[in-house]
Amino acid sequence: MPRTLLIPALLDDWFPLLQYAFTSREWEPVLLREERGLADRGMRYFHNELCYPVFLVAGQVLAALESGAYNPADCGVLMGQAGDECRGSCGIRLMRKALDQAGYPEVKLLSLNVRGIDRDTGLPITLPMIRRALAAAVWGDALAIARNQVRPYEVRGGSAETLWQWWIGTLGEDLRRGTGLSRRRILKRCREIAASFRRIETAPREIQKAAIVGEIYTKYCRLGNWDLERYLAAEPCEIGVGGVTWYALYYMDTHSLKGPAYQRKLYRLLSGYFGGVQREMLSVLQEAGFHTLPPLAELKRRAKGVAPLNCTVADGWLITAEAAAWASLGYRKILCVQPFGCLPGHIFGKGQYAALQRKLPDALLASVDYDASTGEGTVQSRIRMLLDTEL
Repeated sequence: MPRTLLIPALLDDWFPLLQYAFTSREWEPVLLREERGLADRGMRYFHNELCYPVFLVAGQVLAALESGAYNPADCGVLMGQAGDECRGSCGIRLMRKALDQAGYPEVKLLSLNVRGIDRDTGLPITLPMIRRALAAAVWGDALAIARNQVRPYEVRGGSAETLWQWWIGTLGEDLRRGTGLSRRRILKRCREIAASFRRIETAPREIQKAAIVGEIYTKYCRLGNWDLERYLAAEPCEIGVGGVTWYALYYMDTHSLKGPAYQRKLYRLLSGYFGGVQREMLSVLQEAGFHTLPPLAELKRRAKGVAPLNCTVADGWLITAEAAAWASLGYRKILCVQPFGCLPGHIFGKGQYAALQRKLPDALLASVDYDASTGEGTVQSRIRMLLDTEL
């Protein structure tokens, strides 16, 4: 009987598919959905100067365990352990401290351990896991791009979201069975996805275009950005958000410079294959009439002189490279989102914004910080200033 693997929220549009990469004889994944009072619950166990995502992740895990829906003795918690600065290196240790103090020492912690940190917590990375994760990331990107570009123009409200949900169920079944995961079949599914969204009835409308760049949690997780995508969609806006394949390839690119020789070689091999699949996926979407960011390698080349390519801490040069690319695609209003208290994010993220604004005179950037002590009105006023400013 497999044990329960609790997965805190992070990649909202991708985890419904990525969860199947973590299914095994030992573990059955469960995506956590608790939303109320998370930061306050998490702050009981940490100094309040830690970054906002730490409080939310801990609060969500503790809320799930306190709900009585799970037997703590049969539970594990999956944590990212990317090995970069701040919580990417210490998050799992912070969570261990919180679980022990809350009375759950029996709950096992597992990490997606790609840098050899806390080796005893590592979830074994197998070839089937990699194949499922690659397919889920590519399909998740294709679905998010198609939905975001169709939704503002749909004739029947909710059509794009309903189709997205249908595809999540269909592709989830493919991933659960481990079938159709060859490169050819992955791209065949991308063609089917693009064609199905193109069949949704749409009508031309005057719509603002807004892009979101920034730190991974506040960029991709509705808990971290207070449901930013839904807020923008209601304006209405056509939303541009770089997909997970760009982030994964950025990570491989920057970390291929670090670590032992065998690890650097592995990153180069993986990024070469994965980058090829990304290029083909984007070609499929573009042939169907969707616009996309360029493939990661091209994105990096175009960013020379705009983004500080030697800045590889946290989300580093990816933030400015994506912002410049979105502006060139007509998304001239750009929200740069960060969690308050994230030191690398403030130095290597926000530290780039002033220079980037000078280099993009035809675009407008607004920096938004999310924190437990920040009022909703403060955040929304900054977003409103961006949306209401004429360009």
